[in-house]
Amino acid sequence: MSDTLVTGARLIDPEAGTETEGALLIRGSAIAAIGREAEARFTTGTRIEADGLCLAPGIVDIGVKVCEPGERHKESFRTAGLAAAAGGVTTMVTRPDTLPAIDNPETLEFVARRARDTSVVRVLPMAALTRGREGREMCEIGFLLDAGAVAFSDCDRVIEDTRVFSRALTYARSLDALVIAHVQDPGLSRGAAATSGKFSSLRGLPAVNPMAERMALDRDMALIEMTGARYHADQITTARALPALERAKRNGLDVTAGVSVHHLTLNEFDVADYRTFFKVKPPLRSEDDRQAVVEAVASGLIDIVCSMHTPQDEESKRLPFEEAASGAVALETLLPACLRLVHSGDLTLPQLFRALSLNPSRRLGLATGRLAVDAPADLVLFDPGAPFVLDRYDLQSKSRNTPFDGARMQGKVLGTWVAGQNVHSGRR
Repeated sequence: MSDTLVTGARLIDPEAGTETEGALLIRGSAIAAIGREAEARFTTGTRIEADGLCLAPGIVDIGVKVCEPGERHKESFRTAGLAAAAGGVTTMVTRPDTLPAIDNPETLEFVARRARDTSVVRVLPMAALTRGREGREMCEIGFLLDAGAVAFSDCDRVIEDTRVFSRALTYARSLDALVIAHVQDPGLSRGAAATSGKFSSLRGLPAVNPMAERMALDRDMALIEMTGARYHADQITTARALPALERAKRNGLDVTAGVSVHHLTLNEFDVADYRTFFKVKPPLRSEDDRQAVVEAVASGLIDIVCSMHTPQDEESKRLPFEEAASGAVALETLLPACLRLVHSGDLTLPQLFRALSLNPSRRLGLATGRLAVDAPADLVLFDPGAPFVLDRYDLQSKSRNTPFDGARMQGKVLGTWVAGQNVHSGRR
């Protein structure tokens, strides 16, 4: 494999929290040198003049839904991999909410094999925490770990039986397994299509109070204090949940939290006249909640930003708002949407890539997410200021249910490398 030298780039280092101009040398599957040494060691291969473009660690996206098995018409590992590469995502951590659920080693091995054979980016599968994601009987966590599961989650099906969840957490703790939970009180949030308030009342939409998130998080934090398990909240989207998260971290619990790009960049008013592409789970929040969550990402209280990529076909979205399926595709729009927060001054590029790359890598025990010698050469080269109007029909995903269709955005991915291999090249 020949060398690749990128010169004149703005090197975004989330580990050091710096943004510097320099060069980077890729040799084999790893970063071989950075700065002046990179140019000195380069002899033959590909030379890329970045001319001020940004070079950062590839995005590690926790919570991607790939619809194999069961709903391949919505998304396959091949199309999801192409979409990820086009969006600068070098590792997809995939959800187990498939048909059937990924709740046994055989299904997990099928998924891993399909991903290995067809995806151009790394794929790390999660497994269900309970059989069928039904919240009654925990899965064989040990066997699933041996088969390659990196975390365990029932996704948006909250385990209502506290005793079952407690036993699952205790067993996960004994195996040092990471549990990922959806923090919404199921009794309050079931059937909700919007966040309660004046807007949902005027639109006549069934709504859920933001306290449903706080209540679920409080319960889970009590169980984590009792069991000592490793825990990640998939999405924290309200200001009222943040004090409980801060308190848990201050008390030394092994807890992290994430948020989707949609809750960082959109609010409840974007639903407007029942636009179902803006229907996500949990529902979009108030502008005050959005700003509070952005501040929590900047401070590091919320650790991870993810796409929460959820493909839905046209038939499931072209329905009355209450009946339409929740979710949006976001592998390709994750970075340009997040860059809105950089352009607005809410985040710096190192802060953004701390949440997109470094923190998810650390949470999963991966060597990625860093610009360092001998680190994996999982990289993204992008122009943060390049303007474009998003056309959903240009997306690589099979499903095109994006809320950003027709939106003016900034930030184009011009190159993506996975283990030193160039898997995507874009145009300025």
